[in-house]
Amino acid sequence: MKFAVKAWSSGKARAGVLQLGSCPGPIETPSLLLSTRKGLPHFIPPDLLYSLPSPDSHLFHVSSLHFLEGLSRQTISKIGGLHQMLGLPEHGFVCIPRDSIQCLPECNSSNKFGASFETPCGRRLIKPVEYVELISSLRPDIWTTLADEVPTWVSEKRNKTSVDRTIRWLDECIALNPAGGPVFGSIVGGCSVKERERCAQEAARRNLSGYWIGGFGLGESMDERPALLNAVTDILEEEKPRLITGLGLPEEILQGVAAGIDVFDSTYLCHLTLGGFALTFPPDGVEMNASDNIGSDQTKINLRATVYRKDMTPIVENCNCYTCKNHTKAYINHLLNVHEMLAQTLLEIHNTHHYIGFFRSVREAIKSGNFEQFRQKFVEGRCYHVAAEAAAACT
Repeated sequence: MKFAVKAWSSGKARAGVLQLGSCPGPIETPSLLLSTRKGLPHFIPPDLLYSLPSPDSHLFHVSSLHFLEGLSRQTISKIGGLHQMLGLPEHGFVCIPRDSIQCLPECNSSNKFGASFETPCGRRLIKPVEYVELISSLRPDIWTTLADEVPTWVSEKRNKTSVDRTIRWLDECIALNPAGGPVFGSIVGGCSVKERERCAQEAARRNLSGYWIGGFGLGESMDERPALLNAVTDILEEEKPRLITGLGLPEEILQGVAAGIDVFDSTYLCHLTLGGFALTFPPDGVEMNASDNIGSDQTKINLRATVYRKDMTPIVENCNCYTCKNHTKAYINHLLNVHEMLAQTLLEIHNTHHYIGFFRSVREAIKSGNFEQFRQKFVEGRCYHVAAEAAAACT
């Protein structure tokens, strides 16, 4: 793995290049880490992956806990790990225990021996040894160390304990790493700036390939988040990549980019797709308040709505994704109403394509030195529409 920062804008916002041996080309950052279930996107079959922009779509987020059931670790290892088992030799796999959909941290059941998660096969306590054995069989391109993530409402004592455990497990995972591959150190600390700084300082002292910033999306507010993010990124080495989970909305992505984060998870897209929503906002943020879509919140539209039953236009005019070039809102509305899984396949293709376009616009703004202006215009346009909706609801 190689990483280099190529441009800076508005303080910490940065554009870089991440190179993985398995990917066909360098992946520009800030970038999107595509959510998967057992290594494949939730609804897009392997033969349609080619329809997504390359190489932007070649970075997959895998939860190793998805493989607690099914094939044994020995069998997966004999097959050749994730790349060979899934038949995706040109994709990069990043293993993180939490996936924000099916494997959520359960802090009340974690203890000094391991971290507890709600998984598809029930609540499981995962010890560092077991976790590294899973990683060894999967052979991902990047993996993160085990962490004790806690929500914002836990006590100060419990939050401090989570940092102590995460640092201890960091050392255990590094010592147990059999392949010596790229390891990202986990950083937690809840809603405490002091504990975030302490965990980041400890991680920065270790010989790591990068950092995973955990514990977000677990109750903190948008206003609290910048101080927590900056407390971490102020300490970390600039030449190493930073990955985060728990930030999904466009405004949250922009918050993370402003703090110097490089890679973001995409569980937001999965939730949208499951709900029948399609992203429609302009990826460059221009004219955020100028949409005529009925039922739109200026970010997405609900294709289950009856208003789209006879709408013969694509989701977004001039969109180059497979869905918009071949199908209409009316067809997807029909598929949703008759409960055909093809609806989710087409929606996930569009939503992924659309969000990758948003990340490209963010990178262009950083490279041109206009990130803060881009961010302000995007957020103001969104706030304008939300305020207009609220005013209309009161009349």
